[in-house]
Amino acid sequence: MLIGTSEENTVFVKNNPEIGSRPGTLAIPPESPFPKVTVVQYDVDSVDRLVINDLEELNSLRDSDRVTWVDVQGLGDEATIRAIGEFFELHPVALENAVNVPQRAKTEVYENHQLVIARTPRIDDNGLVRTPQVCFIIGKRYLLTFQERYFGFFDPVRERIQAGIGAIRSEGPDYLAYAMIDAMIDRYYPVAQYLSDSLEELEDIVVENPHPEVLARTHALRRQLVVLRRIGWPQREAISAMLREQTDFFSDQQKIYLRDTHDHIAQIVELIDSAREMASDLADAYLSNVSHRTNEIMKVLTLMASIFIPLTFVAGIYGMNFENMPELHSRNGYFFALATMATLGVAMTAFFKRRGWIGTPPPPEFSPDLKRDLPS
Repeated sequence: MLIGTSEENTVFVKNNPEIGSRPGTLAIPPESPFPKVTVVQYDVDSVDRLVINDLEELNSLRDSDRVTWVDVQGLGDEATIRAIGEFFELHPVALENAVNVPQRAKTEVYENHQLVIARTPRIDDNGLVRTPQVCFIIGKRYLLTFQERYFGFFDPVRERIQAGIGAIRSEGPDYLAYAMIDAMIDRYYPVAQYLSDSLEELEDIVVENPHPEVLARTHALRRQLVVLRRIGWPQREAISAMLREQTDFFSDQQKIYLRDTHDHIAQIVELIDSAREMASDLADAYLSNVSHRTNEIMKVLTLMASIFIPLTFVAGIYGMNFENMPELHSRNGYFFALATMATLGVAMTAFFKRRGWIGTPPPPEFSPDLKRDLPS
């Protein structure tokens, strides 16, 4: 499968409010569906899941001591989004960051909550790389997640909550936010590894058959790597900032787990950078190989022309038909002329081969020390 190269993947497109709008103005994504609000409440002993059809139902969650996860899938109705923001007393700028997608991965601390923007790559049904974002808003006993639509990023986390696997039901919303961010970071691996493997495959092809399609695919993969790097570097900076900042919404205990996530995204960014260098080197190798093959073709044609120049000269001389030309009326003149041209052709071919202009020149003689350093 070749990852696609549509314009949407290479051009940054952002939903912005009109120029001069006040802070907190929402720019609803045009294709985002109507919000579907799902609430998961849990403690060590039990888990409850509720689909909210009327936002008034959120009032029953206000005084709960259990961890509350409110998942908003879809941003297509401004009134619903603003009502949720008012219920949780979200800062207008935080709500704007949640809705005006895409944002740069970051973290910001407000009076009553902490905002974290995370982005992750995914491959759609057409083989195109998309980079959707999720906005996390972490409170004292709740976690809000805003998604442009359902992506299935957190299905494994839901299963862990339901089954009570690990420490997730005994921890607070900060641990839940860590688990979700970690799940998003893990989605970088298959995409980055696929791009890296594809480049290695093209590296073998470019030596054997430097077809223009190879160069086109190399540029396509390099564009995808640029997209990954554009979201991966800010993501690493955001997680690093979360580790440095001392807030009431992310405990030092959870930062121990978050350090492992930081190591993952750092490893991914290094893999992306290495793959980008490989893509650049591969494009240079393709152009160099094509240039080398062109030079070889021109060399062969030049040598052939050089061999035939004296033969053409001899044929031209004996084709002038002057009355008193030597050997013109000789019985063996024709064969003498052919023998002369054949001798010239063989002599010039031997000369060119001796100079290394024809065929592959012999390898140089390496010193014993240099031979010992060469890989076996």
